[in-house]
Amino acid sequence: MASEKRPASRRRPWYEARGLVAVPLALIVVITSVNLATPGHPYAGPLLIVAPVLAAVTLGPWLTTLTGVLAWADQMIFAVLLGDLHSAQRITQIFAVVAAAAFAALLSGTRERKARELTRVRQVSEIAQNLVLRPLPPRMGPLRVAAVYLASEREMKIGGDLYAAARTAHGTRLLIGDVRGKGLTAVSDAALLLSAFRGAAHRQTSLAEFTTYLDASVCWNLAEPGEKDLAQECFVTAMLIDIPDHSPTVQIVHCGHPPPLRLRPGQATALCAHQAGPPLGLQLDIPGHCVDTFDFGQGDLLLLYTDGVTEARNPRGDFYPLTERAATWSGKRPEELLEHLRTDLLAHAGGQLDDDAAMIAIERPVGRIRHNATALPHKHRSETASQRQRLDVLRGSRPLAAAVLGPQGHHLVRRSWSALGLRTVQSVDRDPRRPGQ
Repeated sequence: MASEKRPASRRRPWYEARGLVAVPLALIVVITSVNLATPGHPYAGPLLIVAPVLAAVTLGPWLTTLTGVLAWADQMIFAVLLGDLHSAQRITQIFAVVAAAAFAALLSGTRERKARELTRVRQVSEIAQNLVLRPLPPRMGPLRVAAVYLASEREMKIGGDLYAAARTAHGTRLLIGDVRGKGLTAVSDAALLLSAFRGAAHRQTSLAEFTTYLDASVCWNLAEPGEKDLAQECFVTAMLIDIPDHSPTVQIVHCGHPPPLRLRPGQATALCAHQAGPPLGLQLDIPGHCVDTFDFGQGDLLLLYTDGVTEARNPRGDFYPLTERAATWSGKRPEELLEHLRTDLLAHAGGQLDDDAAMIAIERPVGRIRHNATALPHKHRSETASQRQRLDVLRGSRPLAAAVLGPQGHHLVRRSWSALGLRTVQSVDRDPRRPGQ
């Protein structure tokens, strides 16, 4: 098993570590200098017990023990020089330094152990939070995408706000929402909705049908045993978005969520719903969700956000003017816009938000962009292409020989299909450079 290392983000800089070591050592040097400079005045040796105690607050057990040894040695040297090693007062002072050093070493060891446990807990928490709220890729088909999340609790990366995105056969599907409440109490409900979105976003269903499915998934969870008491208290404001690859439009379903902003040079337009639906999870009998279609052409930028952005207040109680601030943006890239808004929002709110806030910026760049230019490794793109070839064969739109022929023409794979699906029978390596084949 590999040795455990402290994460780079938790390591102290070398200059900070040296400064922490220097503080108790400097105290010992100062006390020793005072004793040497004033031999006839009251002895300052009892103050040496402060050095190991101070070291225990900032240093590890070994350096704390070393500080205690130096303080004890200082006491012994002055006792010999002054000739009072066997006096009751000197013995008491030496015993006090030894006891303080032992207690400080024990305290330092306990503090270091608790710090390591806290580091592990934070690592597990960060992994769990990243699994719930996965980062969005910078490219999704022809779109450029960026996202930012600002949790109201300092030690958390996520809260009640949520977002997700997925590629479909004809475009990109996105979700942004806000669970009632904030912090840990809303994370479980956010995880439920995100899981339902990721499990069904790739299905070839209309945006209205997909919204109905997500609404039902939230209601099903509230109907579980132990959740019925919260059924009337839990809901999710959400917005579902479909952005086709080959059409300069965007389709939106509003479920009680703030409308997105379409940004053009010097202009920010709120894409308000003609008929907004209720939040998800209210268990209302809705016949069908209304899908609104808006223009979203090349060069346009779409800004999605939660109410934690627009409801952020400054010390005077003024709300954050998102539309006005976004309209003055003259940059080009989504990540630059979000960084600008993030800095401006925190400055407006005094550095700390009272509610979770999330923002997503989506740009349809000018000019054609290859749809395979997503933020996926080459291996994943190859696997996706291979899966697409197998689907073409099953549909009958692609010859079998063309689907199984490798890119270099060296591998020929013979496959057979059963009633249950695709099954590999034999793989033959045909390399023209090798004789006898």
